[in-house]
Amino acid sequence: MAKAGPASVEFRNVSMRYGAVTAVDDISFTIEAGTLVTLLGPSGCGKTTTLRMIAGLEIASEGQILIGGRDVTRLSAADRDVSMVFQSYALFPHMSVLENAAYGPTVKGLGKEKSREMALEKLALVGLKGFESRYPSELSGGQQQRVAVARALVLEPQVLLFDEPLSNLDAKLRRRVREEIRELQQDLNLTVAYVTHDQEEALAVSDRIIVMSNARIAQEGAPRALYEAPANAFVADFIGDANLIDVTIASVADGRAAVAIGSATVSLPARELGPGPAKVAIRPESLLLSETTGPDSLPGTVRKCAYLGNHLDIMIETEVGELFVVQYGHHDMWKPGTPVNLAFADSGVTLIPPN
Repeated sequence: MAKAGPASVEFRNVSMRYGAVTAVDDISFTIEAGTLVTLLGPSGCGKTTTLRMIAGLEIASEGQILIGGRDVTRLSAADRDVSMVFQSYALFPHMSVLENAAYGPTVKGLGKEKSREMALEKLALVGLKGFESRYPSELSGGQQQRVAVARALVLEPQVLLFDEPLSNLDAKLRRRVREEIRELQQDLNLTVAYVTHDQEEALAVSDRIIVMSNARIAQEGAPRALYEAPANAFVADFIGDANLIDVTIASVADGRAAVAIGSATVSLPARELGPGPAKVAIRPESLLLSETTGPDSLPGTVRKCAYLGNHLDIMIETEVGELFVVQYGHHDMWKPGTPVNLAFADSGVTLIPPN
């Protein structure tokens, strides 16, 4: 059965309404063929509804959805070449691993032998060779997840969808399974749309991230770009930890802004902002503790210090409020009450609009 290979997904001004409630509000984006794009955001932001619209489990109220350049807006789930891995895995408890994996081709009437052959191939691919005769209740959470992935892959869909696929796994297993999903996606050149509310997971697996907030797209881009250059306070705070501080831009020249952060003055990329009030998002690892004072450093006092193995978590009281600092490496503990000065690293200190 020759397949067309991975396909792009495009949303053009898509909205989804349930009565008076707008779950998704006029969103447009493209998932390039063969890439993994994550829809990231808090509960109720519209990410799962968006995924279900790709799958055809929800039909958009407005706008156009294209898969591989073909308009599928009004097509049912059965008429789209898309497979979904659900949060609950949705395995059939009375069926063996092999029967679960062969379910799709069997239902499509491809015959028992062909269905079995296709299922065996995909089970081997996800590392479940030898588990074919087991039942879901005899498998670990990670193994159940792999059966669900094999079952979704068996018909070689143009687009594979994951809805919070790791939320039922413990932290250590989560890391391993997300690496497996990423490797599989890259090895097989799959187009994947992946939904999560876990920003670390999104940073680890994605080619691009679409951050959603209140039914709209807050920002989209490569993981590093979102982390290092958030568009607003919501994105800065949602992707990684950030100290958000109200500041004043004193002047702008040649794309650089002179910014007053309390009594310190620092030079930052202006990011198209002009003089006046703004906010600055500072990553905890971008605040550097030093003994020396200077015009570009902020005086403070250590309030708390916690040892977390490979780093220290430190809370510093300053004139602009309490700031959270992370110090990596083996440093001595800071005693509460110790006066310090905070300098600002070259990266991870970003101007954002004031609201």
